Amino acid sequence: MAKVAIFVANGFEDTEVVATVDVLRRAEKLFAGSFPVVDIVSINDSKHVKGAWNIELTADKLINEINFSEYDCLILPGGRVGVDRLKENETLMNAVEKHAKENKVVAAICAAPEILGKLGLVDGIEITHYPGCTTDLDKAVKKPHMSAIADKNIITGSSIGGALQFALQIVDHFTSTEQMLQLHETLVFNY
Repeated sequence: MAKVAIFVANGFEDTEVVATVDVLRRAEKLFAGSFPVVDIVSINDSKHVKGAWNIELTADKLINEINFSEYDCLILPGGRVGVDRLKENETLMNAVEKHAKENKVVAAICAAPEILGKLGLVDGIEITHYPGCTTDLDKAVKKPHMSAIADKNIITGSSIGGALQFALQIVDHFTSTEQMLQLHETLVFNY
């Protein structure tokens, strides 16, 4: 059972947010109790947030309305502008650092692994990321050719093209590989 929060700021990568939330909520429908809470949390002053491709979302909550300790997993989506805004939010940065140091799961996709690098959370950890988004990742074990990687309590995804695999990696972490594969089958990946 995992309670999850995904944090958004204007400029987030639209598909990475929607795909991740969709997969986690599908997991809850298939495996009741697996993800009872999947909150989209805005770091803006409003619940209305606009993505990098001008898709507007209405967040479930504002960052000042949540208790970080109630979540098992904090998710940071990509989108260059959105990631830069997440990095500037001191409340979020402090919470992510505390969460990771308590061995709770932190997941980041696209450019967002840079946040984990800035906080010193991926030193010696295998990660993936969007090509070229390597600021503060010198001490990480970088594998940008991978869609998603889990290493200890850190889960990373490469980009919009790996968003479903990233979300499935989160499902795998909190449920079982068998359940993740059952969900994977319903998504009908054709290669």
